[in-house]
Parts: sequence; structure tokens; C-alpha cells
Amino acid sequence: MKRKKFIATAIATAALPLIGKSFGILNQTGVGKGFKTNKGEGRLHGHIKLKGVNLNVLDVKVSGTDNNGNMAIFEQTSLSQGKGTPLHIHHTQDEVFYVLEGEYFFKVGDDKYHLSAGDSIYLPMKVPHAWTQVSEKGKMTVIFQPAGKMENFFVTLAGLDHEPDHDELVKLFADNGMQIAGPPLKIE
Repeated sequence: MKRKKFIATAIATAALPLIGKSFGILNQTGVGKGFKTNKGEGRLHGHIKLKGVNLNVLDVKVSGTDNNGNMAIFEQTSLSQGKGTPLHIHHTQDEVFYVLEGEYFFKVGDDKYHLSAGDSIYLPMKVPHAWTQVSEKGKMTVIFQPAGKMENFFVTLAGLDHEPDHDELVKLFADNGMQIAGPPLKIE
């Protein structure tokens, strides 16, 4: 009986890496070496100047290309008081905002939150959410996990030679794993 238990344990242990890999649990290692991104700089693309939903500037601090797409981190300089994102859904990624400067108003599902410097908020995937800049200026760290196509979304928006209309925004959101679910959030 002990031998059967030993063999079953050995087979289960040998199969663990295959099971873990199929669920993406193992192989969570990064690519290449560590790096530093200086204050006021973006690691890639320079300053990404958005068009459409707001006129904010994003700097890539950690790209999904740095870590097999496991996450992306951006620093957002907010220059669009009273503006923010339309209500939208990320189908495959969680999002975290950490406010460095200024004030923001968020809606996550049915809940609403006022955030200021030092506050953070977690936005789970598949839950409609939006935010609006309350203060004249602001700055946030934005983390996407996994990275998804957010970097491509921001670079594409910045590369447009015009302000996108609603239909074009709907397509850009959809092409990058998101869905517009409603209008921008009004400050309360």
C-alpha cells in the first residue's frame, strides 16, 4: 500500500509543472534585467499626449514588453479638469490607480469615490468604471494587470492627427480589449 501511495505522489508531483504552466501559474519570470525610469520621463514613446477622452500625458514606467505582458505601469499627468474617461469595461485586466497629486472622482460599478493625494483605488476587470479629474492639475500612477493592449491604445490615441469622434473611440476601445458602457462621469 505504501508503494502505491509513493507512486501516486511521485506522478502527481511530476505533473505539477505541467498543470501550473497550463494555468499560467509558473513561468512568471521577467524578461531581461531590472531598470530604472527617471522622474518626468517615459521608458518608451516619450510623453504620450492623449486625444479624445482627455488631453492628459502618459509616461510608460513599465511596459508589458518588459515582463511577458504581466503588467504595465504608467504615470499620468492630468491636464483636463472636469474631464475623464467614458464609463467602460476592461474584459481581461484589473486596474489600480494611486493618486500622487490632485483630486479625482471615480465610479466603480454602482459605487462612487472621491480620491486625493495618497489614495488608491482598485478596479476589477469586467466591472464598469470611469473617472473624472476634479482639480486643476493632477498626477496618478496607473497599473494594469495583465498589461493587455493598453500601451497600444494610448500610443494609437496620441498618434491620431485629429480628435476622434464617438464611433472612432468605440472602435479604438474595442480593438484594445475594452468596451464603452456609458458617458463620461460628471463630478458630484
